[in-house]
Amino acid sequence: MDPSIYKDYVLTMLFLKYVSDVWQDHYDHYKAQYGDHPELIEEMLKNERFVLPPAANFYALHDARHQPGNGERIDKALHAIEEANIGKLRDVFQDISFNANKLGDEAQKNDILRHLLEDFAKPELNLRPSRIGQLDVIGNAYEFLIKNFASTSGKKAGEFYTPPEVSQLMALLVDPQEGDEICDPTCGSGSLLMKCGQLVRQHSGSRKYALYGQEAIGSTWALAKMNMFLHGEDNHRIEWGDTLRNPKLLDGTASLKHFDIVVANPPFSLEKWGFEGAEADKFSRFRRGVPPRTKGDYAFILHMIEVMKPGSGRMAVVVPHGVLFRSAAEGKIRQKLIAENLLDTVIGLPEKLFYGTGIPAAILSSARKADDKVLFIDASRDYQDGKNQNILREQDLQKILAICAARQTVDKYAYLATPAEMAENDYNLNIPRYVDTFEEEEEIDLMAVRAEREKLKAELAMLEEKMSGYLKELGYD
Repeated sequence: MDPSIYKDYVLTMLFLKYVSDVWQDHYDHYKAQYGDHPELIEEMLKNERFVLPPAANFYALHDARHQPGNGERIDKALHAIEEANIGKLRDVFQDISFNANKLGDEAQKNDILRHLLEDFAKPELNLRPSRIGQLDVIGNAYEFLIKNFASTSGKKAGEFYTPPEVSQLMALLVDPQEGDEICDPTCGSGSLLMKCGQLVRQHSGSRKYALYGQEAIGSTWALAKMNMFLHGEDNHRIEWGDTLRNPKLLDGTASLKHFDIVVANPPFSLEKWGFEGAEADKFSRFRRGVPPRTKGDYAFILHMIEVMKPGSGRMAVVVPHGVLFRSAAEGKIRQKLIAENLLDTVIGLPEKLFYGTGIPAAILSSARKADDKVLFIDASRDYQDGKNQNILREQDLQKILAICAARQTVDKYAYLATPAEMAENDYNLNIPRYVDTFEEEEEIDLMAVRAEREKLKAELAMLEEKMSGYLKELGYD
């Protein structure tokens, strides 16, 4: 089957295996403590973050793998887990069925699923926390699958996956703090949101923050919910739906909810983004201008600006470079964002960072600042050259962050531009207009080159003469 579909089956089975291993690990721990008191073990298991019904355990499914009906048993197990944890997993498995006809007729399907259960039962996939620690299992597996399947299948993998180092850079730019409400309106698998949460925990040791997201693709929304569940991110609200046509993160019914931090990696230049209804948008998100019919980049940016807390909100968004210089409607929107001092930094990233596209991208950030200038950074030449994808190294991230903190011009790397300079450029924000990376070539001394050439000619004549002598000695004329 198509890798983009295969991914959903593998990740769902991985989820089932992981929760089963966590449950078993905790059960064994309690058994070692209270072995002679099964009622105590049962009570302790009631305090777990989730409930795992006995028949829904991966190992029960694995034991029954040679019997007919594997697909039906797996579906029932998933629905039992959902029912037992309805507050956290409502509707998560509605978009996938292991009993579907796409897996073949009954005999073939049973055989495929038997092999799948056996593969996940291998010792290498023992996912007990006592063995693997706090490894981000779903996140790492998701990255692996995107890297090895979706990136070669012609799918727009970048639409639902942000490379971890780019997520890290964005999270560090917005600097999440204890008590923050953090939103990603195109959250994909939730990795960018969780990166922000992770930073709060690292800095403060506190879980006092809230994660909010919305995702349009059902299977990817389900993945985000599973990811949150596995990471213990219980203070979250992830909605399923189209952010531009039908935003669901509302404050009551009439207005959009505001957030301390808004981060996103929206789909690049989305064609059918909802242009037809933008003019009459009831939240007035497009009052600064309606983006072009076939390019939704600014639609996402304007939505993000609208849901930032006025005066204190921070934002970071990944965009294609066209967003910086395309004219007409987009040029007018840029002009208004600059006039309202809503743009803080423009960071040019290296090419080939994102799966499914080789084009270089940029990060736009917005935050409260003491001046009305915009910092341009050209980080396009700092990266590790990977086989298929380039990678931002820790030193590259730290260099960008240091310049953002200093907010100073650095020769051939960064430039702090005034509103007057941007107006002079007709609000074109293309980075080379501000950061000059041209390296002057060293002047060539033609007389020295000529002298070197004469010297080489003399040496060559000498060698030719020697060679002729050797050939004569050997009897060749």
